[in-house]
Amino acid sequence: MEPRPLTDAELARLIALEAGALLQDIRARGGASGKELGNIGDREANTLIIARLREARPDDFVLSEEALDDQARCAASRVWIVDPLDGTREYAEGLDDWAVHIGLAIDGRPRVGSVAVPARGAVHTTDDVHLPLPAAQTPPRMVVSRSRAPEIARTVALAMGTPMIAMGSAGAKAMAVVDGRAEIYLHDGGQYEWDNCAPAAVALASGLHASRIDGSPLVYNCADPLLPDLLICRPELAATVLAAIARAR
Repeated sequence: MEPRPLTDAELARLIALEAGALLQDIRARGGASGKELGNIGDREANTLIIARLREARPDDFVLSEEALDDQARCAASRVWIVDPLDGTREYAEGLDDWAVHIGLAIDGRPRVGSVAVPARGAVHTTDDVHLPLPAAQTPPRMVVSRSRAPEIARTVALAMGTPMIAMGSAGAKAMAVVDGRAEIYLHDGGQYEWDNCAPAAVALASGLHASRIDGSPLVYNCADPLLPDLLICRPELAATVLAAIARAR
């Protein structure tokens, strides 16, 4: 009896875990550090991910941060949108808040995703989310970039009395909202589709709100993959956060 084919979510999870294990091995074996280590990790993880997707889903397109962009994808219904190593700086510095993103956009929407945070032993996938959401904390907590919180995030946090928690990769920050360590992730200042497709898919499957910061839907597989802003938050906070953003802009 032949084994059952993997679902898209199962495939995404398997690849995210395999790429994460590879990145852990690369960092553990030494021989490189800093930017060189990040470049090696990006390159080798990307090679693995592209090979696995082409083998398992040969008719699908792939948009990756670390690969040439085939614009023929724009006419496709199914496009895998991946970031082999989100949080290269954190990875190279030996921190734990970096991630692997394996997302699938179908007709422009983030339908399937897996986000692995290997150094924390965590992986979140659209078909294995745990509902209901954990109890929210009051006041709500906001995750922001470790390097520099966007001005709008600091303004909204001040207006809402929201403590800010600094983290590295977009995937790690989004998963902090998924697993209940925070209630809001607000980013403004430049991301690309590979930065947030898989995190948005997981967040939506988890019952969270995920949108642009003006409240409009997240749309993927655009000719220009720039997707500069993102809001992931508890659904009961969405109207309040969006209103605070509108006042701050």
